[in-house]
Amino acid sequence: MRIQLCEHFDYKKLLRFVFPSIAMMVFGSIYGIVDGLFVSNIVGKTPFAALNLIYPFIAVLSALGFMIGAGGNAIVSKTLGEGEKEKANQYFSMLIYVSVVLGIAIAVLGIATVRPVSILLGAEGEEMIENCVIYGSIIFAGIPFFMLQNAFQIFFITAERPQYGFYTTIAAGCGNMVLDWLFMAVFRWGIAGAALATIASQFIGAIIPIIYFLRPHNSSLLRLGKGPFVWKVFWKTCTNGSSEFVSNVSGNLVAILYNFQLMRFAGEDGVAAYGVLMYANWIFVAILFGYVTGAAPIIGYHFGAQNHDELKNLFKKSMVLMGISGISLCVLTAVLADALSGIFVGYDPVLFEMTKRAVLINAVAFLFIGFNIFGSGFFTALNNGLISAVVAFLRTVVFQVAAVIILPVFWEIDGIWWSMVASEVLSFAVTMFCLVKYRKRYQYI
Repeated sequence: MRIQLCEHFDYKKLLRFVFPSIAMMVFGSIYGIVDGLFVSNIVGKTPFAALNLIYPFIAVLSALGFMIGAGGNAIVSKTLGEGEKEKANQYFSMLIYVSVVLGIAIAVLGIATVRPVSILLGAEGEEMIENCVIYGSIIFAGIPFFMLQNAFQIFFITAERPQYGFYTTIAAGCGNMVLDWLFMAVFRWGIAGAALATIASQFIGAIIPIIYFLRPHNSSLLRLGKGPFVWKVFWKTCTNGSSEFVSNVSGNLVAILYNFQLMRFAGEDGVAAYGVLMYANWIFVAILFGYVTGAAPIIGYHFGAQNHDELKNLFKKSMVLMGISGISLCVLTAVLADALSGIFVGYDPVLFEMTKRAVLINAVAFLFIGFNIFGSGFFTALNNGLISAVVAFLRTVVFQVAAVIILPVFWEIDGIWWSMVASEVLSFAVTMFCLVKYRKRYQYI
């Protein structure tokens, strides 16, 4: 039975509605990690370090896709809640077309600058530089598909078809995994094979939703059609999604800073260990992002409908679920530290021990991450992009930069790993302050 945005949500119904989004995010993270797994175990440690060195630059330029998806979703779901379905479809269509244009521009910019940026980021030696350039150039060529894939994943939820987003992610992910094995293990194309497998999967993730939303008999709330450019809506999309944009851009800029510090204290091994830590984080943080992504259209809908009782209900249940998830993920990360490290770098005992320690320390951060992610996403869903962006900026830039610069002075490489925990604790304090401060304006408590 299909669950509609306008319904009252108990725990069972809420979890049923957001489950496809969680599964989609988790599966998407897993297939994204497959590149690193194959590169590390088949191609080698240096290409693996190169992939992790250049990836933050790729993610910075492609963050516009997340901004349009999250910011546009807030507008479209609110417009649906106001009962203006035709206008919501025009906004949806416009934002998809804008994503294509921006994707092409980013692809050109990325390919043109990937070599000098690789050197600027600290790539050492001809082998590492060339691996950065090869991987980065190919991935940038597929950025338009990547941006569409991310936008459609969120809009499937607003269209009350979250399961279709999940199915699309499965199709794209299976394609990526099979092609990773074929291109690297069979054809021996090295790091280029990893990049080609990735953009092939992104094409699948973009083309399936396009076909679905163009279908004349599409029975969902959204359909691709005429979407004249409306500057006011585009600007509102950018401001609404600014927290997601800031979070992605700043998070990856901070990752670059982490890599600089790690190259200083531990060299290539430090960058490789950080890459494994980020892969482990992607899997578990994806659960939290999946919940927030799935719940945001419901929050936005009831905000647009001025249903304050349901907003209170959704807020209370979400906070409880974030608390339970945080404790569970903290314990699970600690238990799986050996396995997660061994899968990627078990072939190198020294690197394995370094990676395991990083994962164990980082487990503490999960006690706070869920509340921080939900707080930022909650304000985005309420169309308050400014507060959402402030929370995200402090969490992903100010606190992390300060911590990763200061703590290594006292504890060297351990200070780098504890920096992530310190930034989440400080962000938790800010998030709670904002949620309490704005409770009367939006009446969710």
